[in-house]
Amino acid sequence: MSAGPNAFASTVDSFGPSPLPSSRTVLVGVDGSDTAMRATAAAFGLARRQGARLVVTFVACHSALAALSPAVASVFEHEAAARLHEELSSQVRSFAEELDVPVTFVKAFGDPVTVLRESADQCQADMVVVGASQQAGHRFAGSVATRLIKSGHWPVLVVP
Repeated sequence: MSAGPNAFASTVDSFGPSPLPSSRTVLVGVDGSDTAMRATAAAFGLARRQGARLVVTFVACHSALAALSPAVASVFEHEAAARLHEELSSQVRSFAEELDVPVTFVKAFGDPVTVLRESADQCQADMVVVGASQQAGHRFAGSVATRLIKSGHWPVLVVP
């Protein structure tokens, strides 16, 4: 299966019921990791209890393989990103319909912190939910969660 040329093109899909015009907005970042999936579950629960709409943001970004062999890495990354996007989109649609939560599913390409910050600002998020990083190097460079918290635009819930 080969990914199309638009594997990294930004997309926006809507699932579940239509949001109320006055509803709050919860944004969650998802990348397929265990902590991100727990964050997504927590965000669905928050949105459902608060009658809020949920914006699920999947950020595709280049891996360290791109520096080694750009041509090979590009094909691999496109296929992996397309496959992961398809799986996450299907899961989010299922949760939205089952839990009756209005969801906007955004796929974007770039730096996760920048994309999540821009998405949260654009949708006027009342809260941002992310999974805790499981990478040891983030103690020194700063995790996505830490960098979002430091931006100070909205409350950030970090799910372990």
